[in-house]
Amino acid sequence: MIDRDVATPLLSDMIRVRLMEEKCAELYSAAKIRGFLHLYVGEEAVAAGSLRALEAEDAVVATYRDHAHALLRGIPMTNIMAEMFGKQEGCSRGRGGSMHLFDARTRFYGGNAIVGGGLPLAVGLALADAQLGRSRVTACYFGEGAVAEGAFHESMNLAALWHLPVLFCCENNYYAMGTELAHEQAQTDMTEKAASYRIPALAADGMDVLACRAAAEEGAYHVRSGGGPFFLEFRTYRFRPHSMFDPELYRSKEEVEHAKERDPIRAFTERCVAAGALSEDDVADIRAAAEDEVAGAVAYAEAGTWEPVDDLTRDVLTPAEALR
Repeated sequence: MIDRDVATPLLSDMIRVRLMEEKCAELYSAAKIRGFLHLYVGEEAVAAGSLRALEAEDAVVATYRDHAHALLRGIPMTNIMAEMFGKQEGCSRGRGGSMHLFDARTRFYGGNAIVGGGLPLAVGLALADAQLGRSRVTACYFGEGAVAEGAFHESMNLAALWHLPVLFCCENNYYAMGTELAHEQAQTDMTEKAASYRIPALAADGMDVLACRAAAEEGAYHVRSGGGPFFLEFRTYRFRPHSMFDPELYRSKEEVEHAKERDPIRAFTERCVAAGALSEDDVADIRAAAEDEVAGAVAYAEAGTWEPVDDLTRDVLTPAEALR
């Protein structure tokens, strides 16, 4: 049974992400956003559901596909969009761009341009919490492509050996950059990878926001209660190419259109309306609010300012200065 208090925030989160990402694609085509841009369209249920299982003191580490996690962790869309534009009002002062959103206030320890690069960072954050006796969870998001990296195996091994409070969240969209999972890895069940390190694991339908939330709640409870690391595999699908530079020659248009039949936003909307949790007017209001938020974020970014040239060496320290 879905009630209004559950339906409203989950649907709102997914729609906010979808509209923000679609606007970013538009702005990229207009050369307002530059560099690399990796969109989360189709995967919204994972971030919207799983991040609801975390508490304010927990830490989040993401990948280069980090916009949704940053937004739903609490970074204002205005600051995210300004960062996309390279303006100093951005959450990383315009120095990071799309792949390097960061906000210490919300304990969002960044997107990371390196595949698997966030895994060791998450282990370090969790180690600090363990040594200080803090009851916190570090949620680390990564794609299935990162599972082929040495950093993944090193991080899983240390987390298991040291019984660290890490919630490993694998967003399996089956293609990494452009190679189908079955052509890349001999073992395509990510939970079996976790089992090899004796880490309990759970797979969830990454196109179902309620399933994502339930799985994350189980994993976060395990970690927070002292059970050590936990591994979640969210089986999802991205509707857009790997990045805006991707010609997407590795899968057919028919396959993508077939996947869109399981659009997490449409499916959850229909489910909520059928259950009487939301009306069509409620859904329209949620969408209108998200559209206003996106418009406000774009206006904020457009009005933002460039960092002055005199700041070029700001935060660049010599070894001696760094040790002071």
